[in-house]
Amino acid sequence: MGRIPAGKAGVGQLGTAREQIAVAEYSFAALGGAVGSIALRGDTIPSGAIIVDTLLIIDTIPTSGGAATIGITTQSAADTAAVAAFDASPWSTATPKRGAITRATTPVRTTAEHTITAVIAAAALTAGRFRVLVTYIDPTA
Repeated sequence: MGRIPAGKAGVGQLGTAREQIAVAEYSFAALGGAVGSIALRGDTIPSGAIIVDTLLIIDTIPTSGGAATIGITTQSAADTAAVAAFDASPWSTATPKRGAITRATTPVRTTAEHTITAVIAAAALTAGRFRVLVTYIDPTA
């Protein structure tokens, strides 16, 4: 291997891929809380992106008149946040939390452009607001 020339970090010499963060928001006031898949407002994840980290920021704890469950999907079912009861972790406290994909887990590569989606099951939500932050590398950028 040759030496890296002065002023060159050696990063990005084959391309300009860098980490980006997609932010999507669920707000009961704006999107409702019906059972089913709800496309969150905000950014999408491009095709071919490599998801390396996810965060959930619970701004207003979700509520339900029943036994609602919530899961978050980017590429495949509940890959960003596993399905859990609305009154259990990660939804039960208004603090930031790690999603299912972290820097310590296997990254996920998208096969198409994806909207970050909340999947509500068992009963409707009656309140709540949260954000999903997805850190990814776009190798085509």
